[in-house]
Amino acid sequence: MYIPMNTRRDFLKTTTLSAASLLVADPFVQRALANDQPAGAGLRFRQIHLDYHTSGLIEDVATQFDPTEFAAVMKKASVNSVTCFGRCHHGLIYHDTSKFPERRHPFLKRNLLKEQIDACHRQDIRVPVYVTVQWDQYSAEKHPEWLMRDEQNRPIGSPGPFDVGFYKHLCVLTPYRDFLKAYLAELFEKVPVDGLFLDIHHILPNANQEAVAAMLKAGLDPEKPEVRHQFYRKVMQEFKADITAFVRKLDPKTAIFFNSGHVGPHIRPELSSFSHLELESLPSGGWGYLHFPLTARYARNLGKDVMGMTGKFHTSWGDFHSLKNQAALQFECFTMLALNAKCSVGDQLHPKGRPDAATYDLIGSVYAEVARKEPWCVNAAARTDIGVFSAEEFTVNNLGSRTPDQMMGAVRMLQEGKHQFDVVDSQSDFSGYKVLIMPDVIPVDTALQNKLNTFLSKGGSLIASYQSGLTPDGKGFAGNAFGVELVGEAPYSPDFIVVNGKGIGKDLPDTELVMYLKGMQVKPTSGKVLAQTNVPYFNRTWEHYNSHKHTPSAGKAGYPGVVQNGRVIYFMHPVFTQYARNAPRWCRQLLLNALDILLPEPLVRVPDSPTALIATLNEQKGANRQVLHLLYYVPERRGNDFDIVEDIVPLADTRISIRTDKRPAKVNLVPEGKTLAFNYQSGRTECTLPVLRGHQMIELSF
Repeated sequence: MYIPMNTRRDFLKTTTLSAASLLVADPFVQRALANDQPAGAGLRFRQIHLDYHTSGLIEDVATQFDPTEFAAVMKKASVNSVTCFGRCHHGLIYHDTSKFPERRHPFLKRNLLKEQIDACHRQDIRVPVYVTVQWDQYSAEKHPEWLMRDEQNRPIGSPGPFDVGFYKHLCVLTPYRDFLKAYLAELFEKVPVDGLFLDIHHILPNANQEAVAAMLKAGLDPEKPEVRHQFYRKVMQEFKADITAFVRKLDPKTAIFFNSGHVGPHIRPELSSFSHLELESLPSGGWGYLHFPLTARYARNLGKDVMGMTGKFHTSWGDFHSLKNQAALQFECFTMLALNAKCSVGDQLHPKGRPDAATYDLIGSVYAEVARKEPWCVNAAARTDIGVFSAEEFTVNNLGSRTPDQMMGAVRMLQEGKHQFDVVDSQSDFSGYKVLIMPDVIPVDTALQNKLNTFLSKGGSLIASYQSGLTPDGKGFAGNAFGVELVGEAPYSPDFIVVNGKGIGKDLPDTELVMYLKGMQVKPTSGKVLAQTNVPYFNRTWEHYNSHKHTPSAGKAGYPGVVQNGRVIYFMHPVFTQYARNAPRWCRQLLLNALDILLPEPLVRVPDSPTALIATLNEQKGANRQVLHLLYYVPERRGNDFDIVEDIVPLADTRISIRTDKRPAKVNLVPEGKTLAFNYQSGRTECTLPVLRGHQMIELSF
């Protein structure tokens, strides 16, 4: 498709054509595209995030860059958006600049960014521009007065003179902000800007003179780290709003994203500063394979277009001359599609400026498949019946781990159980869910208590565990919904849950099962005990111990382990944290049994399937169809540092059951277009998938 040069930039920002329609010739795919809504002017499905952090000591920078070859490599790899660099963490600029010639890479002999953009635009490839924010080594060296500092006045991030890297953090309360605005203004003068990826926005306990003065003026105590944290959170919120307003004056249509490496409940107050969300989540780079499902299940409900971001690297960013296993890249990209996100794959361009052929063979092999799958992902929304409260919302200043144990346990257990769920916070709309889950540490204030009471009064159900449901002061349960009264911390740990193979103990042996982490002792008020807890002879101490690990049960009843009060089930133990720590099967089974009690007809069942199989159900209302994604890739811990995926093991004869309001007209394997036989009875559509190889989409047309 040819676009005249003088209209190309406007086209890239306003086109309503799906990129897949430009690349995919398969008639079955074309029919699917015709039946769905266009992708619109938002994100594209196949992006490259092309790092170019290049030392000023490297002399042959961009000497092998050929704009025609660069764009051709991207096009061949089915890429339709590539983020290229304006300014990097070294603080160097990669395009012509009259305002800041001293910051231009000293050995750059060409207008690199402009050439990249022009060449890509000729191939209808969108080019957002990367700009570093808080990491900028040039500014850190030339303007140490702009740095964030700790209470000892040392630069935050890289305090030592011999520390390697550009990790000193710049403060946006200093004149650095004025420089950044001046740079952005010139950037828009020098190149067409399809979007901005503004990187590194970290909330840190800054104690430099600007921050201390501002805190004192606001009546705050800067000696307290938590006060400095919370203050700088507000500073960064104001900064993002200010930069967005500034950029909107330069170009009202430019896409804007501020990256901090994670998206969670902390982002809600500043959403208006973002045009979309990009979820950085390299499974091998410190995030792990459960991080993306966690953050995507939250972010997709915030009203913004969402893109996932992994990397082609074996480890993480800056890992030159390494390649991820193809099966791993498939799993990561197809998981993005299954969770309603577009795809972005991170790469780093070699300093000489020539794309690595093997890298784009790898990416192209996966992106060609993404292009064929896109029509069943455009404007798709998740069908879910469970909302899981995010523990992040309730950590001090939202500064806990980006993968809290409670959330990792919840995501893992629910995915292994094939349940359809979102991650929510106290501000979410609960009306679309049948069950809410409060994993381990969710306090309930008056506002949330009122929302939960409304939810329960309209037929909703609730599962809570450990400290969840307590008032913020931890002195007792909020209201009567939980059917229990707080006694205090359990006097014994470990203790032992007693099950009998029925009800809450279904599919578990008739025995006592150890609960490793200490729980909360409760006394039933209006609830009934589903499982009792037995206690050991004594707690293990230096004075009283038995054998190697813990004291066994004395066979003596201690206190309630699981209590049901109407449509509310409470676990006294932190079962979600426990599952994240060492995955006792009985913890997962207890949760799944509780869901069977409260949600007897879940949206999806995949009986007798491996626990590693992931199932997600989406809906395309415009096309009047639902799409089930099945993924079976098994991450393995082969090295000490992270999990990898290498092998695709086919599964035969996978039985599937989906709750549907009416009988589908047909059930197809897509994009292959093969029809599956199915039965419809008692409100469920049932079929069998002959073979699953990695990823399969199943379309239910109505």
